[in-house]
Amino acid sequence: MDAEQIDLVVMRYLKNKGFDSAAKDLEKALHHNNGSSFNSIDYHNDPELSKLIRSFSQSEDHPTRYRESYSKLRSWAYNSLDLYKHELLRVMYPVFIHCYMDLVGKGHTQEARAFFNSFRKDHEMIHLRDLQKLEGVLTPSHLEEMEFARALRQSKVNIKICQYSYDLLLQYLHRTESTLMLGIINEHVNFQVYSGQPTSASDDIEAVTIVGSFQDTANHINQKEIQWGLLEDSLDDRLEKGGLLSDSEKGQGESKDGDMDDSKKRSTEVGKQGSSIKKLKKDKAGNATAKVARQETSTAPLAPRVKPELALPVMSTDVEESILEDLRNRVQLSSVAMPSVSFYTFVNTHNGLNCASISHDGSLVAGGFSDSSIKVWDMAKIGQAGSCSLQGENDTNDQIGGPNGRRNYTLLLGHSGPVYSATFSPPGDFVLSSSADTTIRLWSTKLNANLVCYKGHNYPVWDVQFSPFGHYFASCSHDRTARIWSMDRVQPLRIMAGHLSDVDCVQWHPNCNYIATGSSDKTVRLWDVQTGECVRIFIGHRSMVLSLAMSPDGRYMTSGDEDGTIMMWDLSTARCITPLMGHNSCVWSLSYSGEGSLLASGSADCTVKLWDVTSSTKLTKAEEKNGNSNRLRSLRTFPTKSTPVHALRFSRRNLLFAAGALSKPES
Repeated sequence: MDAEQIDLVVMRYLKNKGFDSAAKDLEKALHHNNGSSFNSIDYHNDPELSKLIRSFSQSEDHPTRYRESYSKLRSWAYNSLDLYKHELLRVMYPVFIHCYMDLVGKGHTQEARAFFNSFRKDHEMIHLRDLQKLEGVLTPSHLEEMEFARALRQSKVNIKICQYSYDLLLQYLHRTESTLMLGIINEHVNFQVYSGQPTSASDDIEAVTIVGSFQDTANHINQKEIQWGLLEDSLDDRLEKGGLLSDSEKGQGESKDGDMDDSKKRSTEVGKQGSSIKKLKKDKAGNATAKVARQETSTAPLAPRVKPELALPVMSTDVEESILEDLRNRVQLSSVAMPSVSFYTFVNTHNGLNCASISHDGSLVAGGFSDSSIKVWDMAKIGQAGSCSLQGENDTNDQIGGPNGRRNYTLLLGHSGPVYSATFSPPGDFVLSSSADTTIRLWSTKLNANLVCYKGHNYPVWDVQFSPFGHYFASCSHDRTARIWSMDRVQPLRIMAGHLSDVDCVQWHPNCNYIATGSSDKTVRLWDVQTGECVRIFIGHRSMVLSLAMSPDGRYMTSGDEDGTIMMWDLSTARCITPLMGHNSCVWSLSYSGEGSLLASGSADCTVKLWDVTSSTKLTKAEEKNGNSNRLRSLRTFPTKSTPVHALRFSRRNLLFAAGALSKPES
């Protein structure tokens, strides 16, 4: 490139970047010198500077420079030492998407599509949904019109990286004169550099976060004060004030339970399972185990007490006494005192089961099907019939499942579309269901009839959940909203709007003052039920959030996503305490044990996993100091033969129930 070409490139560059006054000064200087070269200190005499200018010229004129530069950076990162490779690869995704959007913005549609298709496989495992959205960005106007693309262009990505990895990256970019990659990284990436050795690859989920206008909004919202404690004068509060029974009294209570089992119709922690559970309790109540369990529960600080914002229903005396009896006889679980698991398997469903739900005592199991039906099984009746499987859709075995040729389930018909969610009221006397027909229906398990049809959502309703005290319930939908209802009103009491995509799951806080929602926009939000305002936004998931659970003391929340990642959050700070990595498919259900020491997760990978919550929360401060976030502790995995886990629930006595539909393995 001769001197005149360099002058033209510099002139064009200054004008394109808006440096009009500098361009005029350069033009005057060239005219004054009659186009001749400047003196010895000008850019013509600096070979390195000439190379830099030439690279700018090539990047401006040739879209293939994006592909070449990215390909070289990618090869260098993948060929780096294993110790630093995973940190260097974190940079590749933001560079990839901005290279693509830059090509689209400059009108190079064909080159952009070729670039996207060549390298998309590198990022599909973690960012599949984002890539599917980016596929629709084909013209410069799409960059302005599509909210997702506009948000990416306006935001930056925070990447945690050790000092040595950061130095390696800069050395490569300067040594290879990769000005195009350097410009993209400089404009769209914020590096959070720390000293010491690189973190493990398992920390990648926390190491890359998007910042920008949305993050600023989330930070502002997360400054709001929330009351995460338990309700004053609740049953748990009364039990704590009255004191827990001693081990000897607890043993007497268990023996009394054995005598009372025959008189309880709707409890599966009785009858045939009673003897095995009593043995389990005796085993778990051994001296060493009991001491450890008592130590773990006694060291946990008591949750603060708050007043209810909703007018809560009055609980009947019989129901209250039954719950208190269960709480008094609850088995204390810990990392050394594991629960017994009862798994209910649906058979002959022909892939028609969309959801499952288990009542609080495990006595009733409901399934929602794609043929718009709901089926409820009474486990006491199944036990009497000598059957242990739950028959599903129309099948000869299904029709003759009970004694005397009768069906062994109750069929509830009323929806006109697939049923996506079902939930039991705390006493088990009602069932709520939501459907693709945009409605929610209330059913009586005593009358086996539909009582109310609630209409308000405009699109399919993905989830519905009763509040911990009954009467109120929350729903969420494809219309991007969540709504709060009461059983005695056909219109919603509150509408929570703010998510950017489908709201896929909803969960109540134990004190009923808040609900949490998980969305396809990869965020979880916490809402105040009295005002309808969003008071927390939790950012960190890489895919749609499918399940939520609240700790019994109301301090922590856990969320599971489509990729199998589980994240545990502190509600007061909105920070992720620890990611729990272990599942390799969708996490469909989460449940805390009664005292909150264990977390159970059920997944489409056909496993139930138990996690030690106590150790995860205890180690937070120490590990934050040394930068190690490997706090997860998976205690045990319960595999099924071929049954994805649709539902989980710890009973009040800490027996773990799970349910799923048997699926035929692919041949």
